[in-house]
Amino acid sequence: MKTPLQARRPPRRWALLSLLAATWWLAAPPAAAQDPAAANAGAPPEPPPAAQAAPPASAPQADSAPSADGAPQAADSPPQDDGAPQAGAPAADGAGAPPSGGGGAAPEAGQRADRSPARRDRPGATSSRATPSKKRRGDVNPCMTPDPGWGVYDRWSRAPSIGQMIMPHKGGVTKRGGFDVIIHFHGHEALRKEFVKTADGAVLVGIDLGIGSGAYSSAFSAPYVFENLLDSIERAVAKKTGKKKVYVRKLGLSAWSAGYGAIEQILRQPAGKRVDALVLLDSLHAGYADEHQRKLKVAQIEPFIAFARRAAAGEAFMFMSHSSILPPGYASTSETANFIVQQLRGKPRGSSRRDVLGLDMIQRFDRGDFHVRGYTGDDKPDHCAHLGLMADVMRVHLKPRWKTPKGRR
Repeated sequence: MKTPLQARRPPRRWALLSLLAATWWLAAPPAAAQDPAAANAGAPPEPPPAAQAAPPASAPQADSAPSADGAPQAADSPPQDDGAPQAGAPAADGAGAPPSGGGGAAPEAGQRADRSPARRDRPGATSSRATPSKKRRGDVNPCMTPDPGWGVYDRWSRAPSIGQMIMPHKGGVTKRGGFDVIIHFHGHEALRKEFVKTADGAVLVGIDLGIGSGAYSSAFSAPYVFENLLDSIERAVAKKTGKKKVYVRKLGLSAWSAGYGAIEQILRQPAGKRVDALVLLDSLHAGYADEHQRKLKVAQIEPFIAFARRAAAGEAFMFMSHSSILPPGYASTSETANFIVQQLRGKPRGSSRRDVLGLDMIQRFDRGDFHVRGYTGDDKPDHCAHLGLMADVMRVHLKPRWKTPKGRR
């Protein structure tokens, strides 16, 4: 005879179903795992790979030629896009902007949602807007341009204390051991593609330190860092050429995007007095002392203003380009360029010209050896395209100025 408890026991089929339900529940992944958005909530965004960063810039420039006034002018070269990453290219994060920290692209981890006052003091992206990619002349992606080869240069060497360098296979040094060098910050491989198109003797050093001008500013805040870098370059050239004594004859600094952070520090140091040429490719930002009135923190760009005065007087060379990208919370490259022109009591004049990689020039300013070029464009490819200007800067300005000894294969 069954007891009342036994009478209420469920049939075996219900026990089996209960067991299967429990097994399924234990094996099922947690809700966050099923929903990628939920799983990633609260996790800091990952910065884009360095490969996505800076573009090699440049397409064939068959029609490239200096304009009547000697300003660089290149024909419809291929532009870069905000698309596929390219190995060795500088990272231009965001909608085509320079890295964060002080001159660049995407904000650093944890800063995408909220830009703190510190970030505004050290501007970091060139653009805050993710505009859809537009069709560009020549259908070339300025962030991923074709490789023109190496010209008279050897491949990258890790000889410098920071970064890497290329120098001619042979030559490029005077009988007394003097050689010329350009040190470029941010986007070394993209810049190299432009550099070798017209350079044939000067040494190129490329330095990439990540996203944000803060990384560059911190790395070169101590004067000995830059001094050690110059020493290591001289040792590398001496070893390559077999000369017992070599020295830097002409020194140029170049930056794209966030790279200006390093140059700001160097220009404030004793070794900064050795700099003869400065090239800023859509690369100078500043914080706002008053954002509503758009008053710049002038102290941040004082070294550049001083150098511009030297260039305007013919004592040095300076080239600045700017896009029309409007970053959030800090001054754009067009604002800083126009401010520097104002400090020289000058005023940019309108211009209408097609330039490299789909760039369209809208204004310019020239005084002595100080040159400013302003362009339309407010997306990532437009930002990348400014690297394409380096080939003509070398050909039109620096080669005639420096008269660098030619190298050869």
